Amino acid sequence: MTAMRSHNTDGGLSRGLLLLMSVATGLAVAGNYFAQPLLDLIGRELGIGSSRAALLVTAAQIGYALGLVLLVPLGDLVERRRLAMSLYAATAVFLLVSATAPNGMVLLVSTALTALTSVGAQVVVPFAATLAAPAERGRVVGTVMTGLMLGLLLARTASGALSELGGWRTVYWVTAVLMALMAVLLRAFLPRLGGDGGRRSYAGLLRSTAAMFRYEPLLRWRAGIGALSLASFSVLWTALTFLLAGSPYDWSESAIGLFGLAGAVGALTATVAGRLADRGYVQIVSGAGTVLLVASWPALAAGAHSLVLLLVGVIVLDLAHQAVLNSSQNVLYALRPEARNRINSAFMTSLFVGGAVGSALASAVWANSGWTGVCVLGATLSAGTLVLWILERVTVDRATGKPPKVVGDLVRTSTKGE
Repeated sequence: MTAMRSHNTDGGLSRGLLLLMSVATGLAVAGNYFAQPLLDLIGRELGIGSSRAALLVTAAQIGYALGLVLLVPLGDLVERRRLAMSLYAATAVFLLVSATAPNGMVLLVSTALTALTSVGAQVVVPFAATLAAPAERGRVVGTVMTGLMLGLLLARTASGALSELGGWRTVYWVTAVLMALMAVLLRAFLPRLGGDGGRRSYAGLLRSTAAMFRYEPLLRWRAGIGALSLASFSVLWTALTFLLAGSPYDWSESAIGLFGLAGAVGALTATVAGRLADRGYVQIVSGAGTVLLVASWPALAAGAHSLVLLLVGVIVLDLAHQAVLNSSQNVLYALRPEARNRINSAFMTSLFVGGAVGSALASAVWANSGWTGVCVLGATLSAGTLVLWILERVTVDRATGKPPKVVGDLVRTSTKGE
């Protein structure tokens, strides 16, 4: 039990608690993806058809987006342990509703509500950054984000396996129990950590979140870079199913689900990027990540006829996306410690929009231009991350990480009224 306590004797976050927070974030995010490979099965059992069952994906996206905007900023206003525990407990309840859903409408509503409260994961990430010693913040954020990305990538594989054991409802039953357990563990082992209390109303909190884009130039740059990076990531994972299901691969759905293990290899490198950031190489990590994003797409294009090159491309792209995401979070979490949840809300909302747009574009481009068109699209989006990173470095003072002096004075002046 003592291994779970929040701090080591040297002031850092304990390994036990870091592991708990990593597992908690991954599990919360995974719940939004479990239904995707089961849509046909759900549609047949509930009598709603696969096309209407596909609305579950849309409901999850809408719910998660609303949670990012409406719930994540609360971490700067209320006691964070209670907020995280409440969101995880609520997610467990909504998953139970999904497990017992008698019809498609109930499942649709419970899916949206599950996604809404699953943003508890985005409360845990800045929580970990706050508990970490400054010298290890990159490693801590990287570790927690590794858990998140593994949950995202492996959810489909786990979902298929559980559904074969006991049907699609088993997935929701098991996840509900695990989320309830996470709520108990977070309540037991997270330290109390308050926001800024009653100094700001909820409406003022939301206005302040939006205002972060105005007052923090680095947030604008990193939001753009992150959105394009996740768009590129989403283009790959949306179209990859189409590629593997057709000639020359002709893989089954279960085999396609296992392909997520290749992406998990890239996700496991997030802690490496975090350690480099802790050593002062955060901008090198960012730049290398954007370059690798671009470099992954020629290999992916050749992967249309080569499984080896396809695997290489997937691993490199996932590694690069993790590097961009982790380094951006380290840059942003250093801006305003008292506003980390609002900054995280603004940043992750931008990423979510980028990912949704990438998925939509991938489907449209695949229908018209196939895998070649998808790779051109992905490479273009990836090149955009590199261009934005270069522009950020040109316009932001490299030594301080702040805007040039004149712009910085204007930002500080504007912030006083916030």
